[in-house]
Amino acid sequence: MQPLLECVPNFSEGRNMDVIRQITDAIELVSGVTLLDVDPGAATNRTVVTFVGAPDSVLDAAVLAAQVSAKLIDMRNHQGEHPRFGAMDVCPLVPIANISMEQTVEYARQLAKRLGEEAGLTVYCYENAAFQEGRRNLAAVRDGEYEGLKDRLANPAWAPDFGPSTFQARTGATAVSARDFLVAYNVNLNTTSSRRANAIAFDVREKGRILRKPDPLTGEIVRDEDGNPVWQAGSLRCVKGIGWFIEEFGICQVSMNLTNISVTPVHVAFDEVCAKAQARGIRVTGSELVGLIPLQAMLDAGRWYLHKQQRSTGVSDAELIKIAVKSMGLDELYPFKPEEKIIEYVLAAKNPQRHLVDLSLRGFVEETAAESPAPGGGSVAATLGALGAALGSMVANLSAHKRGWDARWEEFSNWAEKGKQHQAELLHLIDQDTEAFNAIMASWRLPAATEEEKKAKEQAIQEAVLQAIAVPFRIMEVALASMEVSLAMAKEGIPASISDAGVAALCARAAVRGAYLNVCINSADLADEAKRQEFLAEGKNLEKRAKSAEQEVLSLVGASFS
Repeated sequence: MQPLLECVPNFSEGRNMDVIRQITDAIELVSGVTLLDVDPGAATNRTVVTFVGAPDSVLDAAVLAAQVSAKLIDMRNHQGEHPRFGAMDVCPLVPIANISMEQTVEYARQLAKRLGEEAGLTVYCYENAAFQEGRRNLAAVRDGEYEGLKDRLANPAWAPDFGPSTFQARTGATAVSARDFLVAYNVNLNTTSSRRANAIAFDVREKGRILRKPDPLTGEIVRDEDGNPVWQAGSLRCVKGIGWFIEEFGICQVSMNLTNISVTPVHVAFDEVCAKAQARGIRVTGSELVGLIPLQAMLDAGRWYLHKQQRSTGVSDAELIKIAVKSMGLDELYPFKPEEKIIEYVLAAKNPQRHLVDLSLRGFVEETAAESPAPGGGSVAATLGALGAALGSMVANLSAHKRGWDARWEEFSNWAEKGKQHQAELLHLIDQDTEAFNAIMASWRLPAATEEEKKAKEQAIQEAVLQAIAVPFRIMEVALASMEVSLAMAKEGIPASISDAGVAALCARAAVRGAYLNVCINSADLADEAKRQEFLAEGKNLEKRAKSAEQEVLSLVGASFS
């Protein structure tokens, strides 16, 4: 549920490990970020650092890293093979989960402003964060590199977006962007011919190949009226690719960089390489993911292949990932371990937290029975709601797979997806309810020795109370919404599971009623009387609607038994 941003700053130092360590140590000082990778290169004299976290924390870490690099890296002494013009040369932000590109652009511009103000850097915004169309391309922004920066800054047309407009000899300049997630992805072929692999890469990559005249003997290049070679575009946008032979595995691969997986997802790239390879008499045997991938990309792939099989997509994330791995042969060369390859799972492993939803069923029941007030009725209500939503999805999944109902599989798949969404949010609300209760208890323990402390304590209490009402209220809303699925399944689903649709409705109704009890008891401490009455009135309305929906489902279930 938490928005996640990735930050991939490149620093102009790849040889002095002490400098690199001090920069990464600064990043790790910031709470809420996780350092994923540090990749120094001696020849390029450049280090690529990757970290991820909540947006505000990511910005704090990037600024701190910039300040440290400004003190430790002197561009006047820098030499390396990679293009560069600053100590912190580039600093792209990448949306990972629950955050849009538009939001990422805003964060990138905030970061650029802070780098100018807090780190004293000369900053240009490029790619999606660019303020000017002529600055979208990094190569244009960095043209002339560090050595040409002083003259470039003297040109008013190249005044920086933020920070000093005079030449900073020590730090140079920094380019900040918002870009899509880049996936390094290789597709395995049953050939040892790198020439054939390269031909397939040219077929699919956006750049394509130089167009040649039909005569195979001359191989003459087609040129435009200015004498420049004419390029024939490949079939996939936002894809770079080349074919090569991998000695370690004794096979060729089409090696691709997918620079925008919202335009060309991994599964689309895989299928297209399969098609182009087959046209050349070559078979794809599997694929390889280099580095990490966002969870959503794997879930989308799983849904894609289930959809092609005309099977319901409203299954667990684990099942979707399994289908994606098997469909694309991601485990051909070595085992595909989701906990090591999916960003969100890597983060969870690096930052283990105790969540109620991660307990076994027995563990959750025993935790509820323990001598502590949380988890309490709100968390249990959310659990009932999640079970009800899961049962509704189960009936939809069974209906989608029923023999003779093939024409309606997609209808039931859509219902299963809806149920899964409700289930996922209710599972999240199990822990949220307990966290809200703990926040109330923490606010009551705040000091109140002075008038200022009393005022701060009262404000904290009211904020915590409001959250403790809002969470069970949301449980009511989601549990009620899930009853749409159980009602549809009672009407249209597989007859053998109609009783399950009835149990789903019972669970959802109990969740609504139970959560409303929590809304009522927590509302007693809310000072805003108008808002308190609003919660109570709307909660009563939700409870009434849940009762009506339950009765409708149970009447259908009862009628099926007579």
